[in-house]
Amino acid sequence: MGCCLLALIGSFFPRIALLLMWIVTNYVDRTFSRFLLQLLGLILLPFTTIVFCRVFDPAAGGVVGAKRIWVALGLLLDIMSYGSGARRRPSSVSTAAGT
Repeated sequence: MGCCLLALIGSFFPRIALLLMWIVTNYVDRTFSRFLLQLLGLILLPFTTIVFCRVFDPAAGGVVGAKRIWVALGLLLDIMSYGSGARRRPSSVSTAAGT
């Protein structure tokens, strides 16, 4: 149940989901050794960071094999979320007649 709730929150509010993941589990601390990388992931690429933390396997030496596809999909989600925000922003170019 908790995993489904985190997935639902993550689909609408990825930064809140990552913050909850950071507080409740040890996935983020296990994946990144530096606080700066954790913070940059939270601010810049939340979907990618969530997926990377979830598929990271320290025993295997990191993200290997088909798990890289999941990280790529997380990056694609981040790019799409930034692109949709830019598309919704009003244009600064005037469309009035005579300009």
